[in-house]
Amino acid sequence: MKLKRYISLTLAIFIVLINIFTNAYGVSTDTNEANSTENSNSTETNNKINVNSTDFAEPNFTIYSDSAIVIDSKSGKILTGKDINKHVYPASTTKVLTAILAIENCKLDDVLTASYDAVMAIPSGYSNAGISAGESFTVSDLLDMFLIHSANEIGYIFAEHISGSVENFANLMNQKAQEIGCTNTHFTNPSGIHDPEHYSSAYDMALIARYCMKNDTFRNVVSKLSCKIAPTPQYPEERYFKNTNSLMDPSDRYYYQYAIGIKTGFTSQAKNCLISASSKDGLELIAVALGAEATEDGRSGRYVDSINLLEYGNNNYKYENVLTANTVIDEIVVPDATQETENLQLLLKDSISSIVPNDFDLNSLQPTIELNENITAPIAEGAVLGKVTYNINGITYTSDLVASHNVEKSEILLLVGQIALAILVLVVLVIILKPKKKNKIYKKNKKSKAKHSKKNDEYDTIYRFTIDF
Repeated sequence: MKLKRYISLTLAIFIVLINIFTNAYGVSTDTNEANSTENSNSTETNNKINVNSTDFAEPNFTIYSDSAIVIDSKSGKILTGKDINKHVYPASTTKVLTAILAIENCKLDDVLTASYDAVMAIPSGYSNAGISAGESFTVSDLLDMFLIHSANEIGYIFAEHISGSVENFANLMNQKAQEIGCTNTHFTNPSGIHDPEHYSSAYDMALIARYCMKNDTFRNVVSKLSCKIAPTPQYPEERYFKNTNSLMDPSDRYYYQYAIGIKTGFTSQAKNCLISASSKDGLELIAVALGAEATEDGRSGRYVDSINLLEYGNNNYKYENVLTANTVIDEIVVPDATQETENLQLLLKDSISSIVPNDFDLNSLQPTIELNENITAPIAEGAVLGKVTYNINGITYTSDLVASHNVEKSEILLLVGQIALAILVLVVLVIILKPKKKNKIYKKNKKSKAKHSKKNDEYDTIYRFTIDF
């Protein structure tokens, strides 16, 4: 029984040593495979911003609109604004959301036919394209007339085609607005025709515009200065429409050379509205001015506000390549590596670009580094070993950290481990063999004593027999 216990003990010690040896000296490469693949899907630099943030600089100019804002299109960062979450009427700026839903739910060459209900839904005084019931157009032509000329009946054509009714389409609009991040928006129709329950805010409309501008089809349409529509059987002449956005017109007093869209709006209740966008030196901005009235000197408040908002962003901010790929972020020592490769630099996998104030100090950046657990050799060059996070001007950016070179496992440590394992096994065997010798001597002595005792018993028996006789 003791021999079995010794054998079991030896096997247990051997297994434990193998596990320790494997983890400490890297006989298995599972850990290092994890090191090199853990964040393999994080191939792009991620950035996040608190979309509910109201922490922005106060404007250094008068804003005539009831609700106004300017944001960075790439990150969504708010640069400045006024009452950005105030409920206001958006008028025809509503059309940007309807347009993106049409782009996402239709093909550009789909042909849609105007119904009588869609054409007759437009009250007197609202802009239209003179479309007759039964006229058919491609989605591409409808988008041009809708966003460039602001033809209201087209919103109802889209609504009926996509959702079957205006009510169902309004539900789709509100669902989409919530998905985009809007919290102060409720739409009841696809064109912005006045309804007390149809409202939004400058911030929400900026979020919607930012979402729309990520779509190439949308960007292309809102950047056009005009459009032409071919004759139809019901309308035998070519239709020509000029963009209602004066920022886009080089001949207009409100022309802004960096403008790239987006959409105007007006009702007597909503007053003058405008969503605008600009692009300059890699910095793309989106401005929203809702509920604007004329200035003291008679200028258009929506254009004055929009230009001032865009100029504020362009004059005070820039898009900077803050950190370039392969920048050394940290350095570690890999404990089980060769002396030549144990010092490992951790490199930034992706470049980080961000909107920053013109006076931003890059030296003020403080990284937050998170490394993977149990980093051991061997490690392949480029293996992902952790991540780094920066907070830049209120925006959080994250990128992977990768190995600068191959890290080889130390053969000395492997040899020491093998020797230690061999010595320990030898010691256990010696312990096992030594008790076996004692057992043999003990059994031999016991047998001899038993034999001697037997002889004595026989002698005593003969002796007693002789005496008695």
